[in-house]
Amino acid sequence: MPRLIDHLVICVHELAQAALDWQTLGFNLTPTGVHPFGTSNRLAMFGNNFLELLAVTDAAAVPPATPDRFSFAAHNRDFLATAEGMSMLALHSDDAHADAARFKAHNIGAYAPFDFGRDTVLPGGDTARLEFSLAFATDPAMPAIAFFTCQQRHPPELFWKPDYQRHPNGALRVIEVVMSAPEPAEHRGFFECFTESAAELAPGRLTVGESGDRITVLGPAEMARRLPGLASNTSPHFCAARLAVTDLDATRRVLKDNGVAVEVAGAVLLVPPAASHGLALEFIQQEII
Repeated sequence: MPRLIDHLVICVHELAQAALDWQTLGFNLTPTGVHPFGTSNRLAMFGNNFLELLAVTDAAAVPPATPDRFSFAAHNRDFLATAEGMSMLALHSDDAHADAARFKAHNIGAYAPFDFGRDTVLPGGDTARLEFSLAFATDPAMPAIAFFTCQQRHPPELFWKPDYQRHPNGALRVIEVVMSAPEPAEHRGFFECFTESAAELAPGRLTVGESGDRITVLGPAEMARRLPGLASNTSPHFCAARLAVTDLDATRRVLKDNGVAVEVAGAVLLVPPAASHGLALEFIQQEII
């Protein structure tokens, strides 16, 4: 069974300002979470995946990377040296330690699994302890971005709170991650191993995963067709996330009322990356997924 999207890491310089901007986009965000390795986050949480706004908030606590230990915080710190935007993609995992062994066997990540915990603020104001295990995968052909699987080792009800899953813009979940790369077919082996599913190739395009939970890699011509004006960066990078919403007209009204400029392309409502800290957002109505 293909791995499902768990979350997208969106790097920002100032977490407080980014949170205000994403609230203007109609997202309801969780309280700030503080990691023990120098980063902090706010989440836009959906039914079974989420968007993670992440900033480096304690540079002295960032651990260095080593050949056998991937540093989540150092990767995102280095990413922010050049731009804001989506730096990492995480897929669901039931056993991150097994994933790490599989990644090593397939030469997409000879990194030890990473176990950590952090406190979370519950809707009523109490706190609870969350525990995670991560397994990292990287590809020298995609040096600016990284991938991992995420296993939650706490009771699900401590994390997936309905209070945090209701968004004024009607967003239900992330259904697609869009990447740009000069030659999408060159990344087929990596993505098939990372997702444990077969990729589909078409001219200028690679897709992996099922409809409603998909990774799409576009070449320059396909990027120009789908996301005009976003194809200037020629290195492999994440460029957009597509989200299902309950009512596209209602989403458009919320964004308009909040002063957010949007573009309409057929059945898709597009928020350009300048309004969302480097990652374009495509909203599409649930019924036509």
